[in-house]
Amino acid sequence: MSSDSDTQVGIAVGPVGRWLAERVERAAPPFAYARILGGHSNLTYLVTDRDGRRYVLRRPPVGPLLATAHNVIREHDVMRAVAGSGLPVPRMLGVCADEKVTGAPFYVMEYVDGVVVDSAADAAEFLPSAQARQRAGEELIDALVTLHGIDVDRAGLGELSRRGGYLGRQLRRWSEQWAAAGLDELADMTVLHGWLVEHQPAETTPCLVHGDFRLGNALIERDGRLLAVLDWELCTLGEGLLDLAYFLRSWMVPDLRPGFSHPPGLLPGFADGEDLIRRYAERSGRSVADLDYWRAFTAWRSAAILAGVYRRYLDGQLGERPENLESFRAEVVSRIQQGIDIARAIG
Repeated sequence: MSSDSDTQVGIAVGPVGRWLAERVERAAPPFAYARILGGHSNLTYLVTDRDGRRYVLRRPPVGPLLATAHNVIREHDVMRAVAGSGLPVPRMLGVCADEKVTGAPFYVMEYVDGVVVDSAADAAEFLPSAQARQRAGEELIDALVTLHGIDVDRAGLGELSRRGGYLGRQLRRWSEQWAAAGLDELADMTVLHGWLVEHQPAETTPCLVHGDFRLGNALIERDGRLLAVLDWELCTLGEGLLDLAYFLRSWMVPDLRPGFSHPPGLLPGFADGEDLIRRYAERSGRSVADLDYWRAFTAWRSAAILAGVYRRYLDGQLGERPENLESFRAEVVSRIQQGIDIARAIG
């Protein structure tokens, strides 16, 4: 942890401390900053003030970034807009667009005292009971139904993105991310991309899409109650089945990186994936007929995202490299193969 007199990767502690004291109600200097580890995109910090009050600060990674990536101002605006919709999100406390303060925009939100369940070890520690595990899955699906039912115009999010051409934009965006990662030797990624382009389903009425909706991006009470949905960086207007497919992927598909080999849906007590699909379909009224296409798509997109994380670690943009970094590359390969397997099953 660093104080106002120390340094912290991504935080100019003096200027940020002055900004917090001036802009965040009741925030009392000096401040201590601690990096919250676990995410691999935007940098997140726990900020503690003189009186022990806690806040959370988010900013982009250090170094060069893709032009449309890591827009924390947009993330802040989306969470502020959906507050009051019935979907739990942290309260926004302030946003800074002036890059002179700490080299990038950032925002500050309230600290929500919940737990993040991102691995089997987390589940064993924080959600030991079958009742809590069942409730967590059901509340996440119900939150997804609420999200996809938000009236985007009434929420002030009607201009968040274009309402048509969502899939085409996604295919282009993540192709660019893949190219920037420099893993061209993995040629099956191009094969999978070609299949996704050729087999695009018909567009549906767009809704608000989180883009990274999973148990590990939520704060949970130990009884399984959902306290807050986090990490809205990828939020846009698009196809709700992307969120459902991605959620199911994180719920049921093992990951080769250490600590992620046992996803929640394969652990005792957690809701079965097929039951959650039925719950979503019944409560949302939305068709899930094209869900398998979106499962193939999310395998491809997840490979592109993780390839970008792998590249940023290699380039030093996310701080110290994890010891298991090569497992990230192995997981990229695995995700590509998973997408190809789904595509072949569809035909």
